[in-house]
Amino acid sequence: MTDDICIEWQVCGFEELTPGLLYELLKLRVDVFVVEQACAYPELDGKDQLADTRHLIGRVQDGSLAAYARILAPGVRFSDISFGRVVVAPLYRKKGLGHLLMKQILAAAGQLWPGCHITISAQTYLTAFYRSHGFVPVSDSYPEDGIDHIDMTHNPV
Repeated sequence: MTDDICIEWQVCGFEELTPGLLYELLKLRVDVFVVEQACAYPELDGKDQLADTRHLIGRVQDGSLAAYARILAPGVRFSDISFGRVVVAPLYRKKGLGHLLMKQILAAAGQLWPGCHITISAQTYLTAFYRSHGFVPVSDSYPEDGIDHIDMTHNPV
């Protein structure tokens, strides 16, 4: 389904983010997670600028930001690798881009920290999506920032 969309992927550290790109990323994250999902939470949590944090950015041919995820080193959120702030811009949803983004996340995590497990705190309604990428639940559902979540893990890639 992503045949009609050509995505260019970039993985970078905080220091590589230009002010304009950082603004774009934060705007997309706030527009979706705070405004669209009506969830007041600490978006600026200090993890974006950690030395080992990586920002996965997907742009379409015209340069528009289409997808994004933040990958965290082992020990930041969980003892394993983790990722979050997984988002596809509204204009590019329902085209399979979320699955493509997940493949990029897993590939980047495997290159950055080979042999490590990945553990995430997933929004519960996305359990089937993450299962389709090899994640298995390892906790009961719990509320986080007013939204039900579940911890899921993935074997090393």
